[in-house]
Amino acid sequence: MRLVGLTGGIGTGKSSVSNLFKAHDIPVVDADLVARNVLKKGSGGWKKVLAAFGEDILLENGEVDRPKLGQVVFSDPAKRQLLNRLLAPYISSGILVEVLKLWMKGCKVIVLDIPLLFEAKMDKWTKPIIVVWVDPEIQLQRLMARDRTTVEEAKNRINAQMPLDQKRAKADLVICNNGSLDDLNENFRKSTADAD
Repeated sequence: MRLVGLTGGIGTGKSSVSNLFKAHDIPVVDADLVARNVLKKGSGGWKKVLAAFGEDILLENGEVDRPKLGQVVFSDPAKRQLLNRLLAPYISSGILVEVLKLWMKGCKVIVLDIPLLFEAKMDKWTKPIIVVWVDPEIQLQRLMARDRTTVEEAKNRINAQMPLDQKRAKADLVICNNGSLDDLNENFRKSTADAD
């Protein structure tokens, strides 16, 4: 079984590349989906986050208000590190469970879509590592348009992650996503053909 690492920065189009793998019948384990499940009301991750950040980050129904929690952690590096430390064991376990399920189904290649692949040190389990890269100005514009945020909020989110050029330097394959969706499809096709 081969585990392919897929990463990139916020607003680079990593989810679009993830969808391209799925469209080619290659299963994807999405760390963001695992993280959402880890924060479901009553779960171990939910309890840890509630204890650390208080009830102010909850919606009326008791679920975590993810945008509100995001505002808290993206404006304070210490709180972001705390959140990552609290949830990392739950997220890693959740990813492992999903990989095992796919392995049991006989999957030979599984893509791990993990925004913090290098930061979580999960890159050592994946080969090749694919980084979705985009010009920094395009990344900023896309993020502001997608999330309807200010320049400052978007920059805080981008700066909270490992710089894209550092990720690119560690990649086995780089998929450039400066253009249109059609350009991305073509770059994906070329990059994955090169990997075979």
